[in-house]
Amino acid sequence: MMAQYMAIKAQHENALLFYRMGDFYELFFDDAVAAAAVLDITLTHRGKHLGSPVPMCGVPYHASESYLQRLIKAGFRVAICEQTEDPAQAKKRGSKSVVRREVVRLVTAGTLNEDGLLDAKAHNFIAALACLGKAPKAAWAVAWADISTGAFFAARSDANALPALLARLNAREIIIPDAVSQALEQEEVLQELWRDGQ
Repeated sequence: MMAQYMAIKAQHENALLFYRMGDFYELFFDDAVAAAAVLDITLTHRGKHLGSPVPMCGVPYHASESYLQRLIKAGFRVAICEQTEDPAQAKKRGSKSVVRREVVRLVTAGTLNEDGLLDAKAHNFIAALACLGKAPKAAWAVAWADISTGAFFAARSDANALPALLARLNAREIIIPDAVSQALEQEEVLQELWRDGQ
């Protein structure tokens, strides 16, 4: 089971992994330490890895929404890993077979769509930037959507107007490809925006 966990976690290193174990989502290693601190839940351990106890915490499956909300609000991304077969099916493959699991969703601030996790009075935009030229005279393409409503928009902006556009959107999440990140570093007008955490 731990080998399966490690393989799935390796594919989602930048997210906390909610690993489904029966009626609970369990978190291990550094994910468990971080989640236990934010959620104020008990940090325990399960088994050993390389001779050291494996930190572990868990949250009930049926109450996971409130825990997700707190983790997202704290700035984490959460990969939801579900069991894709039941234990009886796994046993048909062999007595020591591990139940198959896979990540079925990556929850981020911009991808929330559960009513209980959203602010009903505001959009929940996720935005993406694309550089349409070379700095310092580059134009910028900006696309933004509210996944919970299906609203989608796009605009073109010059570097001088981009900070105001992004501030007006108040996006919960901005996706920036590496090439765009490098171009932004060259745009002096944008450096203050990124320093301020926008």
